[in-house]
Amino acid sequence: MTAVHLRINNVNVTAESGMTVLEAARSAGINIPTLCYLKDINRSGNCRVCLVEVKNGRTLLSACTTPVSEGMEVFTNSERAMRGRRNTLSLIMSNHNKNCLSCKRNQNCELQKLCEDHGIRDNKFEGEHTEASYDDFSYGIVRDTSKCVLCERCVETCRKVQGLGVLGLENRGFKTIVAPVYNKSFADVNCMQCGQCVINCPVGALTEKENITEVVAALNNPDKVVIVQTAPAVRASLGEEFGNPIGTRVTGKMVAALHRCGFDRVYDTNFGADLTIMEEGNELLERIKNGGTLPMFTSCSPGWIRYIEYEYPELLPHLSTSKSPHMMFGAIVKTYWAKKHNVDPKDIYVVSIMPCIAKKSEIQRPENKTGNYVDVDAVLTTRELGRLIKLYGIEFNELPDEEFDSDLLGDYTGAAVIFGATGGVMEAALRAVKQQLEGKKLEQVDFTACRGMAGVKEAEVDLAGTKIWIAITSSMSAAKPLLEEVKAGTSKYTFIEVMGCPGGCINGGGQSIIPSKVKNGKIGYGYKELRMSALYDEDKACDLRVSSDNVQIQQLYRDFLEKPGSEIAEELLHTSYSPKEKFHIFD
Repeated sequence: MTAVHLRINNVNVTAESGMTVLEAARSAGINIPTLCYLKDINRSGNCRVCLVEVKNGRTLLSACTTPVSEGMEVFTNSERAMRGRRNTLSLIMSNHNKNCLSCKRNQNCELQKLCEDHGIRDNKFEGEHTEASYDDFSYGIVRDTSKCVLCERCVETCRKVQGLGVLGLENRGFKTIVAPVYNKSFADVNCMQCGQCVINCPVGALTEKENITEVVAALNNPDKVVIVQTAPAVRASLGEEFGNPIGTRVTGKMVAALHRCGFDRVYDTNFGADLTIMEEGNELLERIKNGGTLPMFTSCSPGWIRYIEYEYPELLPHLSTSKSPHMMFGAIVKTYWAKKHNVDPKDIYVVSIMPCIAKKSEIQRPENKTGNYVDVDAVLTTRELGRLIKLYGIEFNELPDEEFDSDLLGDYTGAAVIFGATGGVMEAALRAVKQQLEGKKLEQVDFTACRGMAGVKEAEVDLAGTKIWIAITSSMSAAKPLLEEVKAGTSKYTFIEVMGCPGGCINGGGQSIIPSKVKNGKIGYGYKELRMSALYDEDKACDLRVSSDNVQIQQLYRDFLEKPGSEIAEELLHTSYSPKEKFHIFD
């Protein structure tokens, strides 16, 4: 790359050719405010918040779209640039719903922070507001266009990260809104409900559908036994809701807070993850031995399940039929646990704390009912758990560390913990399958080829003399080439892990929202890597690191399930899928 020399705020800066002024400034530690910009996803310059003055320039320029040039002199805080930026923010606010106190993004809103930094307190421009749309018909995502700033970050995230393009600009001029086609509900289009649009929205225009009220009602119902389970990725993000550094592992404090909220049992979904590996690993071996449909896809990501049902229904036979860990856990609670504790399943209320918005729709699937009961009654995201803890007046950071409840379903292995990171399900499965086939304890449990943030990872693995190819992918734009190979019959893989969100559950749509400037990166680890590291650290700290070594899992099979793939295991722990019809524009 050719070096380009310029000056920003009278500071000499060396940049690479092709860089924008924004990128050059940030590389030199100079912050230029942005709103629509999202690294590697969106730099349209629509919002005009990043306006800068270039010496001898006739107009102010958007830093996110203006390329650097040799000898350029840029001023980010000149009177002209500051005035232009303040006018831009005042215009955005003139068409914005200002109910900040009741907004979920209050104190974590990029527009609110920009207005605070630039002293925007008065309504400089008064006038009519664009007619608003409010969509809360889907189980997972709420859309409120009265708060939308038309930055298009959600539009580009859906298009580039997931390859779907569910969202777009509707209407023209002052009537423009962001919406699914024809302003339809998220419930009526081929949306994954992954929530990547939500965590990349800078304001409160897109949020998760909140279920705190229902959970509080259950906690206050003396006739209900309320059991909560927490997904592995939650412990690596929840601390951020209380001001802790990104990637702080808060397992013990999380458990203590849930006990203080009044849950009758606090369990770890990791038990369900170990159980998933037993069933999914057995399913893989059966397909290999008996000529079943290969490659087999993992099935624990509900966003991915929605995607394949809409976009690749012909590939549904490749999916593992194993339910996701929290659904398996719910099914076991309302059967095995209920019987052991002499509790009527109708009196049990299971709450899942998940990093994922799509889990809210997963629990509604009719295929995931066990008898007359749903496996899981309510899902709260990591962010909702943070709000619940604050609602109960609990000083999270002052809590002592506590342990998960240990009766029947309390044990887990390190293999279950890493489910929260891309590649973790694959690594956990390989540990269990390899140990079973070799008939002895694994000397080396780490499958490092499964780790990392690459969009697609692959490796050849030796399973007791049988060599297979595995692949790991996260986000649907990364997964699509692998799916096309399977569709064409040219895939070399035996087992493919697919996660709906880039990086896996540690970057799920229900996780803590990272401020934009942190997302845009500093040298070294990013937020996904920090959260991932927290999970692998806990895996290393576990005495047992292979799912089949979980003593309580062994007891569950002896006392109740008999063996992986048994008739009762199939009834309780496995599910089915069906093609979903996409909405067609010209219907």
